[in-house]
Amino acid sequence: MSNKKKGLRVLSLCGGIETGLLALEQLNIPILEYHTYEILPEAITVSQKHFPYIVHHGDLIGEDFTKYKGFDLVIGGMCCQSLSRSRIENKEVNNGLLGKSGIVYELRRALDEIQPKWFMAENVVPSDKDDLEKLNEIMGVEGTLINSNRFVAQDRERYYWTNIPIAEIPESNELVLRDIMETNVDEKYFYKKDFEIVDMNKKVCATLKVNTMEMLKRIYNPTFKCATLTCISGGYQEKKVMDNGRPRKLTEIEYERLQGLPDNYTNEIINGRKISYTKRCSLCGNAWTLPVIKHIFSGLTVD
Repeated sequence: MSNKKKGLRVLSLCGGIETGLLALEQLNIPILEYHTYEILPEAITVSQKHFPYIVHHGDLIGEDFTKYKGFDLVIGGMCCQSLSRSRIENKEVNNGLLGKSGIVYELRRALDEIQPKWFMAENVVPSDKDDLEKLNEIMGVEGTLINSNRFVAQDRERYYWTNIPIAEIPESNELVLRDIMETNVDEKYFYKKDFEIVDMNKKVCATLKVNTMEMLKRIYNPTFKCATLTCISGGYQEKKVMDNGRPRKLTEIEYERLQGLPDNYTNEIINGRKISYTKRCSLCGNAWTLPVIKHIFSGLTVD
């Protein structure tokens, strides 16, 4: 009888807050070794707190991945800015695989050098269909489009490139914003600005009267799904909801819940200070939706 321990050796590229590892743990899939390449300090702080056994590395560009030859699973979160439809008006940002999203070539090189049994990569729906075709070509498989709204209270379409067998995707789930909203929310989250009701029977039920682009004025109806979370940097970029007749920004915990994460998962201290509201929301906006990843990883087999 073999005494070899069962479990996965995993390499994570641009793993962020390591939602992939959280999914593996919640599925009770044993981990023998987990290495990650991430450069965002706040993301590293969060993952170190939850998973102290992770081996952290720095920038993945130019790394020699042959040292991980034979690892079981390679996962990667590709940069999305240069593919995203939300930045389509700015061609200095929305420049396809010539921009930040070109990091997919490093992921491809890692797969070629490691030859893992399993792999998975994720990215946004590209604004240019030629980029999607190119991504399919680079990854060697057709991307599977999954909307997080099948699992959580958020509309979030993402492509997943993987050789893991994916079980049938649920047709829907009944969760809406009000199901994940906190009660008795602190006044600091409420806007002291005028707003205008649009239609309380629509997803965007009102607009905030502030001087910014139309999309950032939107106030969402709590009886609908939330729009896609993104990283934010001020300027009313946070998602807004109508709460008992008053508009407010979503709380950090609500951001976490919309991604299926545990409450306060991103509530950590870095350099003696708590991670800010903006950073916590951005960590969630850049993360994977946990129940989606669990659904995909449920197809893994461990030797």
